[in-house]
Amino acid sequence: MNLLLLEDSDFVAADRAIVRDRRLVHLHEVHQAQSGDSLRVGRIDGLMGQARLLRLEAAEAELQVRLDQPPPAKLPLTLLLALPRPKMLKRILQTVASMGVPRLVLLNSYRVEKSFWQTPFLHPDEIREQLILGLEQARDTQLPEVIIEKRFKPFVEDRLPQLASGSLGLVAHPGDHGACPRALAQPVTLAIGPEGGWIPYEVDKLAEAGLAPVQLGERILRVETAVTALLARLF
Repeated sequence: MNLLLLEDSDFVAADRAIVRDRRLVHLHEVHQAQSGDSLRVGRIDGLMGQARLLRLEAAEAELQVRLDQPPPAKLPLTLLLALPRPKMLKRILQTVASMGVPRLVLLNSYRVEKSFWQTPFLHPDEIREQLILGLEQARDTQLPEVIIEKRFKPFVEDRLPQLASGSLGLVAHPGDHGACPRALAQPVTLAIGPEGGWIPYEVDKLAEAGLAPVQLGERILRVETAVTALLARLF
């Protein structure tokens, strides 16, 4: 935990917060904090700053908080991701939050197993938990927006063109395509497929919505590896 994130409900006054749950355990067992220590803190969807540990007990910790720093800028990116395997989804949610992705669309695909949509990891509370872990790692406070789209065709035909408007649209897909561009400053809408890749119909539909296929080379990557590699290359 590189940043102690505070919920609105933690605040008992404008500059005072009470921390319990796993964050308290972390203060005891990892930070081995003591009263008087200074900590990096942030308010979820708000500013960052410093806190002084006024009181550390077994049941709770009390912090005096000063928030005066903006969080780091987000990437100019909308990421479309075919729903990955549940265990991989948890890691990817942390990755997109830590790398500064502001909007993630979890999308259906022909090669997405129907059982994936039944995972409890898609519950809003579970998604939020993984995003917070990513924010803590990267020292950020702004939660990404996560949109769930279970129907590929209606989303791509009816909503994606407007969502991608004004951005460079890209589809990551192995094959005889142009290389993925590097170090962009403009807004990007990027679609990454499931294990096994998009089927040709899906690539065509994404192209009709304005997303051009690109590739990273001959190697076939796991989805979570592709996410990291593409974000690092694009920005």
